[in-house]
Amino acid sequence: MSAHPTDRQPSTSDAFSFEVLRRFPDLEADNLVAVDATDRLVLSEAAAALDADGAREVARQGTVVVVGDHYGAMTLGAIGLHGAVDVRVHQDSLTGEQALAHNAVRAGTAAGFRHLPLTPELFAGASVVIGQLPKSLDALREISQLVAARGDDNVRVFLGGRVKHMTHAMNDVLGASFADVRASLAHQKSRVLIAGRPRQIREATAYPLQQHHLDLDLWVCAHGAAFAGTKIDIGTRFLLEFLDRMNPEATAAVDLGCGTGVIAAALVKSRPGLRMLATDESAAAVSSALATMAANGLSERVTVLRDDAMSTLEDASVDLIVCNPPFHLGTSVHSDASVKLFQAAGRVLRPGGQLWTVFNSHLPYGSQLTRAVGQTRVVGRNPKFTVAVSTRSAQDPARQSWSGRKATSQR
Repeated sequence: MSAHPTDRQPSTSDAFSFEVLRRFPDLEADNLVAVDATDRLVLSEAAAALDADGAREVARQGTVVVVGDHYGAMTLGAIGLHGAVDVRVHQDSLTGEQALAHNAVRAGTAAGFRHLPLTPELFAGASVVIGQLPKSLDALREISQLVAARGDDNVRVFLGGRVKHMTHAMNDVLGASFADVRASLAHQKSRVLIAGRPRQIREATAYPLQQHHLDLDLWVCAHGAAFAGTKIDIGTRFLLEFLDRMNPEATAAVDLGCGTGVIAAALVKSRPGLRMLATDESAAAVSSALATMAANGLSERVTVLRDDAMSTLEDASVDLIVCNPPFHLGTSVHSDASVKLFQAAGRVLRPGGQLWTVFNSHLPYGSQLTRAVGQTRVVGRNPKFTVAVSTRSAQDPARQSWSGRKATSQR
């Protein structure tokens, strides 16, 4: 969604309300909110800068940038409370983008912003940058280096987070790109890091990062926000031990929630005739997976797609799905993030098709997989992780049985 009005809109603070904002189409639950204390605190700390930007003639060019806006509260707050126009927005999550679009309609501010990828264009000439602090230091470094290199000489940065998730290392990362870095007072367990006076960075980190894993003969590439970075997490490594057992007759497969694309790359390397799709809702994951495929000479054999839970794939269209599912939504532990993927797998698999998953053994995924996909059995278990295979049958998956107690285990 985008808009390019020719005149700065008047403040609509009397009409704008955060109360109308929702997480939809993302998961919604009592412990999951669309607007949090960090959203409000960032807008409060940045208010003077946003209002000063609104008074500048160059503000018509779109000099306010929002990064990491979960569901649109910061973007719509900048527009609705401070009259910002042509706000440039980058959201890593596809459902976050969709939620912003829906919330803009609900809030009556369905114009005035546009989505851009995390590239230098996003920050070109920016005077005010607001957003949520990313979870990883690499993600913060990638953002701060881009802002320092391409933002206005007087750019101000306001990035907020929950105090319990913030570290002094975040100040250090920002300090490498900005001469002035300070923290706001804490409010409702949130705090904002404020940075200004961009430095000239002589040796910027080149993203995506790259690492070669000799044991797999595999290059892994990662942008800052990609899960596990260039490493291969131990759950994925355990799942990779079962590649040769994954539906040997499969002709079409999906790496669901592909991250940097490790599973897709390893699987397609082991099966020359396999058609492979790697899909994730994270923009950083998709960009990383594309780079991983290119680094391994697999770009012609693996299609990489940004999608939410295979929403664009046809029913009963693939033989094999592999998945290392998440069990967090942001910083909240919530199993529905995985259940959504399991249900999608049940829809997309052909009868007889298999879903292979790896998950922390304490999680109650066995019965959930049975209900969503079909008969599920454990094929491997180590001290921390379980690998299970669920087979899609022609009948209702809910009638199948969970055979975790009878399954063989390894290691």
